[in-house]
Amino acid sequence: MKATITSIELKDPFKFFALSAQALAILRQLKTTEAKEFKKRGLWKKHYTMTLWENEKDLKDFAHSGAHLEAMKRSKQIAKEIRTITIDTQTLPTWKEAKKLLEQAHVVKF
Repeated sequence: MKATITSIELKDPFKFFALSAQALAILRQLKTTEAKEFKKRGLWKKHYTMTLWENEKDLKDFAHSGAHLEAMKRSKQIAKEIRTITIDTQTLPTWKEAKKLLEQAHVVKF
């Protein structure tokens, strides 16, 4: 199985409202998929998500379509930095482990 862990650092706290609107649409999309598990957390300007997928195809089909694709296209409007990493695992890691993994992640700075 595959897990994707993502962090987004917002440009400023007021971008939270735009992030929330995008997240709502993404969650609706996620509910229509074969995702095995989903977790999120965040405060102020730093937010995290983790999703667990049966395979890489399901993960990529989700990430490159619908609300998630639209949010990626608009991410530079709200984000200062986005980190993402995909790992092979049977379960989602703890938040402590996830944050450590994100230190090695692919980074996009705006």
